[in-house]
Formats: sequence, C-alpha cells, structure tokens
Amino acid sequence: MNEEPNNIPSAGTSTSSAASDELEKVSNEIYKMIAVEGEASDSQAGVMDCAGKDREQYFRVFHPWSFYPASPDQLDEAMKHLKQELPKHGWKIVQYGPDRSRNKNLTLTADNDERKSSVKITQDAKNDRPKLSLMLISGCYQIPAGQEIERF
Repeated sequence: MNEEPNNIPSAGTSTSSAASDELEKVSNEIYKMIAVEGEASDSQAGVMDCAGKDREQYFRVFHPWSFYPASPDQLDEAMKHLKQELPKHGWKIVQYGPDRSRNKNLTLTADNDERKSSVKITQDAKNDRPKLSLMLISGCYQIPAGQEIERF
C-alpha cells in the first residue's frame, strides 16, 4: 500500500457518495464472513477529513455498524469465523487480542491493501445484548476535479 507521511494510504480519486457505496459493499462482504445467524444494525457510511490534508480536496469514508448474533453464545464463533475468513479475502490481521478496557474485549484489526480499507472489530460480550462492533474506514480519497465533497 502506498503509505503517506501520516500513514493513511491513498485510496485514489472518487466522489464521496461512490466511496461510501464501495465501503458499504466491503461491510456487506464482512457480514457474510461472520457466517452465524444474527442481524446487523442499519447504519450509513459517513465522510470525514483526511488529517493534514485540504478538506476541500481530500476525504475518507467510515462505516460503523454492529452485529447481534441470534444467540449470545455464538459471539465467539462469529469472531473466530472473521479471524479465519478475513485473510482468505485479502485482509491482513494487524492486531488481535484483548483491548485495554475493563472488560478486556477481544479486538481484531485488519487492513486490506487492495480495497484501501481497514476494519476494527470489537467483541462486546458483556453488553446487555452481546454484539460485535465494527468500524470500517477508507484510505484518503481525492475528489475528482470540478466536484465537491458531500459531507454526510
């Protein structure tokens, strides 16, 4: 991946709506990899700035969502499937293990160079309703000449 000085890879040129559609597709692919029965929260992608870059020219998209297994005891299985399946689909797991929270939630972070995306998955087993919390984020896009970045 072509790393920029602030470690955010360039994702190429796109409109913000096309980039958010693409990231939502990536989320959908990850949802299929979970491979246990359950439901996903219905959330939209959003647009944010690229740190240290002109906010009129550059942007990133992010997509937060949650997965709720049909049965709480399937949470471990869902995380295990993701740990096995993500690398088979071009994702490189860069961090896996308990986070620093009081609950020591199991966390997985993976990057996909081809998709210019990163995902952080946190297993919230001690929530009232156990879930996986997912946050996908893109690399830095440049808006095509003559276009404006839509903020949503």
